[in-house]
Amino acid sequence: MTDNLEYNTEREHLIIPEYGRHLQKMINYAKAIESREERNKVAKSIIAVMGNLQPHLRDVPDFQHKLWDQLFIIADFDLDVDSPYPIPDREELFRRPERLPYPQNHPKYRFYGNNIKTMIDVAITWEEGDLKDALVYTIANHMKKCFLNWNKDTVEDDVILAHLAELSNNQLTLKSSFDDLSDANSLLKTRKKYTKKSKRTQHTNRTNRKRY
Repeated sequence: MTDNLEYNTEREHLIIPEYGRHLQKMINYAKAIESREERNKVAKSIIAVMGNLQPHLRDVPDFQHKLWDQLFIIADFDLDVDSPYPIPDREELFRRPERLPYPQNHPKYRFYGNNIKTMIDVAITWEEGDLKDALVYTIANHMKKCFLNWNKDTVEDDVILAHLAELSNNQLTLKSSFDDLSDANSLLKTRKKYTKKSKRTQHTNRTNRKRY
């Protein structure tokens, strides 16, 4: 009896495993039918079976279109039936997607992130005035907070201002009319406060979750 055992590794490769081997055999049977009218009837029956196997997708737009596309994919695009939708093209289906234009930025101070550099570039374009001065002060404070996220030790304001001038090509400086940057302890306390608040909210959501 062990000589007659059939292993999955010896069987035909499943193109869409979610539908199982029996459905793939049904499609192979439909491909072998000589009568076109009979093939169309069997194809519609197979589509009905596929819909029953995927009931959670019935509310998805173009659900029937998706089933017919999967029918042709499982049939290896070798099923001659009358489809109510355009038959998918093999080359278009397996075409490699275009490469995404990922930003290739390599900032000198990575702990500030790319957003800081974007904010600095925008601030440079602003006209001189109180709004620009307030924006520069806000950026410097945020730079200090980002620095402390990666370095728990305190950091001098002169270091932050030097980095601000370097990243802006000496086009942004903090006006003397502004006070010193926020204290490092207050920035760390603010971060810890929000962290504890988020953990407390997650714990409350878990305790209030209904149990069935």
